[in-house]
Amino acid sequence: MKIATWNVNSLNVRLPQVQDWLQQHQPDVLVLQELKLDQDKYPAAVFQMGGWHTVWSGQKTYNGVAIISRAEPQDVHAGLPALPDDPQRRVIAATVGGVRVINVYCVNGEAPDSPKFEYKRQWFAALAEFVRGEIGRYEKLVLLGDFNIAPADADCYDPEKWHEKIHCTSAERSWFGNLLGLGLTDSLRHLHPEGAYYTWWDYRGAMFQRKQGLRIDHILVTPALRDALQTVQVDSEARAQERPSDHAPVWAEFAV
Repeated sequence: MKIATWNVNSLNVRLPQVQDWLQQHQPDVLVLQELKLDQDKYPAAVFQMGGWHTVWSGQKTYNGVAIISRAEPQDVHAGLPALPDDPQRRVIAATVGGVRVINVYCVNGEAPDSPKFEYKRQWFAALAEFVRGEIGRYEKLVLLGDFNIAPADADCYDPEKWHEKIHCTSAERSWFGNLLGLGLTDSLRHLHPEGAYYTWWDYRGAMFQRKQGLRIDHILVTPALRDALQTVQVDSEARAQERPSDHAPVWAEFAV
């Protein structure tokens, strides 16, 4: 089973690239973040004509998440129960082929001294509460998406420059650690404990060409999937395309 995540930074702009990626890589599941489309503007028919099922939670201008899959998604849920009044569309979950898939577009936080950073703290606490409950119900579970956190200095091209900056603060890394503490494993680091694997490169300053990025897109898995894990890769070729997203797809393959 091949499961992938991709922050597309506007599906309206990146739809042809997503179609091409699906055709080329044939994942069982592809989750998308930053659709930037209202619920009724999501191109469901385009995916369905290609033989895909899809569920989504859309939002104009910002946010928006979707799950695209070969098998029909079951038991679909959107949002975080602990934040029932949150208008931001950042979470969608579904069961696909016996695997619980939780797709997240986590809060950016802007800066450690910003009010948005406090929102990020509250949001990650609500996410951990939701995921704890889901793990209790599903043995095979994957939590994946854009976490907006580089978990360690090895996940940052210049740790000194980024020290205690957004994405790399001790607080954010502790929130990421809380998720791992629920019994999840960072799939890429499970197979590749060392080395630079970046998933996001700022559009400014030719950061991609200079190989200066952060690893903020992750695939976290329960023990049942960790033990079945075969491959994890970052598809940086997608970031090299014309008019690319600033994120690259990340995918994992499991013997399930």
